[in-house]
Amino acid sequence: MNRATYALAVSGIVILLVVLSFLLFSILLDLRIELPTRFLQTSFLMVLGFLVLLIMRYFGLLWFSYLAQLEGERSSTTKTPLVTILVPAYNEGLVIQGAIRSLFELDYPRYEILVIDDGSTDDTYQNARAFEGDHGRVTVRVIRKRNGGKSSALNTGIANAKGELILCMDGDSRLSPDTLRKAVRHFSSPSIAAVAGSVKVANRNSLLARLQALEYVEGLNMVRKAQGFFHAVNIIPGPIGMFRRGALDSAGRYDSDTFAEDCDLTLKMLIGGWQIHYEPGAVAYTEAPEHALDLLKQRYRWTRGILQAMKKHRRTLVSPFSTPTACATLWYMVFEGIAWPFMNVFAHILFVFVAYSHGNALPLVFWFLQLTILDMAAALYCVSAEEESIGLVPYAIFYRMFFALCIDFAKVFATFEELFGVRMGWGKLERLGRI
Repeated sequence: MNRATYALAVSGIVILLVVLSFLLFSILLDLRIELPTRFLQTSFLMVLGFLVLLIMRYFGLLWFSYLAQLEGERSSTTKTPLVTILVPAYNEGLVIQGAIRSLFELDYPRYEILVIDDGSTDDTYQNARAFEGDHGRVTVRVIRKRNGGKSSALNTGIANAKGELILCMDGDSRLSPDTLRKAVRHFSSPSIAAVAGSVKVANRNSLLARLQALEYVEGLNMVRKAQGFFHAVNIIPGPIGMFRRGALDSAGRYDSDTFAEDCDLTLKMLIGGWQIHYEPGAVAYTEAPEHALDLLKQRYRWTRGILQAMKKHRRTLVSPFSTPTACATLWYMVFEGIAWPFMNVFAHILFVFVAYSHGNALPLVFWFLQLTILDMAAALYCVSAEEESIGLVPYAIFYRMFFALCIDFAKVFATFEELFGVRMGWGKLERLGRI
């Protein structure tokens, strides 16, 4: 899509969004007056206020992600320090050799690959050992340890890494060839602790997988890019994140007291005053769940882990002067992780009730239209900025009507269980070897 077509499409969507906003506001305000109870009237006012915040959020993210992209194009450094790539692996025998082979294709003068077998019960260790040794500009080492979880495996790798910069990835991920060069260029300042990469779905062979592909591009990467403008990315994704070794040591490396060690480490770095950038050109392709139950289990686990990390650092929420960046980041996470899912679920229940009891389904229809238009505007921008497939944009319709709502229900459920301290396990996702 050329710039003129893109600008025309976005302009049309913005105009349509403004019109829909006025229509929805007028309908909700008129209906609020007709509602019999103060609870329903107050509920409608809450939904209206939240919708205003939501529109501000979307356009704020779009604007700051655009500014971040312009800023990122000017980031450069000619240094090429040794990089250690950590590949923690637990029962990844099906995909580990493909992962190592793909790392040989990286365009970088010197780096090492360090595979940490975390007590696998399959043939992960044997398959990784087949590549051990020198391969020209690349050296492969394999370490085997007793099973202790991903954070323990990564800490073992950090302790044995030789590189000044350390890239952490998942055993089932694949990196784009220029990942190292594009991530390394951000470390021009000693205040930069880490660079978060872009995660994209590789197995786009079903409706569910394509919806996740759209979610990763729009819902995750756009947010990280906007946060990158402030040098305050709130979660360095597990499939790809490059760290300064000194920053890892300063933050105490990975902890194992949450189910989201990546989020926890990122928050520790922000609280410590470090900067965290985002690089859209450093891409990790990952295998997304192909079944609805696996997807819901994954998002349930992510939500529990993020809530645990937020709870661990909750004092930062009331420390706006000592740690302003970390404080603002945590409040944004409260909005994204708690307020938005609860309000989305609440609004749907409210509008369905009004449609059933008062015979007026217009609020529900306009709510869906409003959010779908917002998603389509964001999708158009994101696929253009990241040179993604334009074919992802139409999936924004299904994304808002079904996918996002189901994910929000899972988040609400996970939030209640975390609040009441219900025990949970890791629930490792079974890999299908699609990449």
